[in-house]
Amino acid sequence: MPKRGKKYLEKAKLVEPGKKYLPNEAVSMVKKTSLTKFDGTVNLSIKLNIDPKRSDQQVRGTVILPGGTGKKTRVVVIAKGEKIKEAENAGADFAGGDDLIEKISKGWTDFDVTIATPDIMSSVGKLGKVLGQKGLMPNPKTGTVTFDVGKVVKEFKAGKIEYKTDKTGVIHVPLGKLSFGDDKISSNLSSVIEAVSKAKPSSVKGTFIKSVALSATMGPAIKVDASKLFGQIE
Repeated sequence: MPKRGKKYLEKAKLVEPGKKYLPNEAVSMVKKTSLTKFDGTVNLSIKLNIDPKRSDQQVRGTVILPGGTGKKTRVVVIAKGEKIKEAENAGADFAGGDDLIEKISKGWTDFDVTIATPDIMSSVGKLGKVLGQKGLMPNPKTGTVTFDVGKVVKEFKAGKIEYKTDKTGVIHVPLGKLSFGDDKISSNLSSVIEAVSKAKPSSVKGTFIKSVALSATMGPAIKVDASKLFGQIE
């Protein structure tokens, strides 16, 4: 375990050990325990009762944060013909076909989301080594492989984010900036918990969400009573 600095330890004293805070209390506490002087990010961690090694228990999807993300999301669309123009009109930062595929194949990944139309996925598949390592590969499960590119571009620009479990069965997502009002962060938190709850694999029995915690970019974890967010999480 890394050695914690004096300032971190002082902030950590504000958090009651073992306590699960009500959502509004946790949001308030995460702001009090931030160590950064800049406008840091509020991070959410959700520990799930799954076996990460089982393919049928992988949890992945998207959710729109009603309060927004607090940052500009750079969207790339790889498509053909009129769909390229549709993407540009919807606000895509970059849109193209083979030219864009070639640029990415050379290592360019200066963007946050990749959307592709199904008819070009055979070519996009060749970018697996570049996009896969960055978590940028289009995927039907997250709605990023679609002909409805205009709609999806607008959703990501409006605050749609992707979530997925890591190798330990934990989902990590940003909920916005520390400067956000408490209501915005709480609304984003509730939306993510609801979306993840609905994504429970049928093979998982019993309690699905084991624990929920908030933390600032640099700050201690604050446990949240998830049952107060979206009914009784089972």
